[in-house]
Amino acid sequence: MQQIDNHLSSKTDALAAVTPATQLPVSVAVGANRALIQMKRVWVLHRLNVIRIGAALFLALIVSVAFQARGGIAQVAMGVGDVMAGRFASAGFGINEIAITGQALARESEIVAALGIEPNTHIFNFDVDAARLRVLEIPAISEASIRKIYPARLVVEVSEVTPVARWRVDGVTFIVDGSGRQVADATAADDNLPLVIGDGAADTALMIIRALDRRPVLKDGLLALSRIGERRWDMIYDTGLRIQLPEIGLGQALAQLEAAQNEYRLLERDLVLIDMRVAEFTALRLATRDELSEQ
Repeated sequence: MQQIDNHLSSKTDALAAVTPATQLPVSVAVGANRALIQMKRVWVLHRLNVIRIGAALFLALIVSVAFQARGGIAQVAMGVGDVMAGRFASAGFGINEIAITGQALARESEIVAALGIEPNTHIFNFDVDAARLRVLEIPAISEASIRKIYPARLVVEVSEVTPVARWRVDGVTFIVDGSGRQVADATAADDNLPLVIGDGAADTALMIIRALDRRPVLKDGLLALSRIGERRWDMIYDTGLRIQLPEIGLGQALAQLEAAQNEYRLLERDLVLIDMRVAEFTALRLATRDELSEQ
């Protein structure tokens, strides 16, 4: 019996010697448990902030992807649009006739250019409203309407501003409206309009033109109205007579001049100058023999 106990004791000691210490039960994943506990604590305490940050990162990712893809998508869409426009134009819907009415001062080439018709423009993609606004930018045009006539025709009707005078400055003559805005270059067809000369003449031309319209006797033989120093006017007649009008009291001076013409035929005498620049004083200068011979 003693031998059996000794045998078991020696066998147990042998097994203890063979088994490594690392095989004994120990605590595992202590660090992982702590991290999990910390994450749970953050989630409980800061759940709303975590959700916001996550949503922001997700949105930023979506925007980045969309921005990178946008360029390619836009190029593809533009290419498809150009192809379709070309097919419409080649199929007989390209604009091949333009009827323009109402223009006299504006050139047809100006109006056609303002329409903005390009090789791929067809009756379906032509923007009437945008074209009308461009046509209205032409100085001579005050109103415009544009209509599509299918399959390939445009009808353009325009109304033009009313010119009031020809304005000559620096050797160039323009047509101007009542506000003094340049409308078009003057031609021989505009010779019936009053001629104003000098810097600033166009801006105030309408005032003196209307004043003279009320006194037609003063317009007979009137060649031009010259603006002097952007302050006052000189009247120049085809006989060589020059009338110097005052800066202030223009209406009164014209009334006096009209009365003198009606009573004394003053404008028909051999005069080269009538100076009315000083109120209540009129100076006359007779033409010399040489000046008369030149006439």
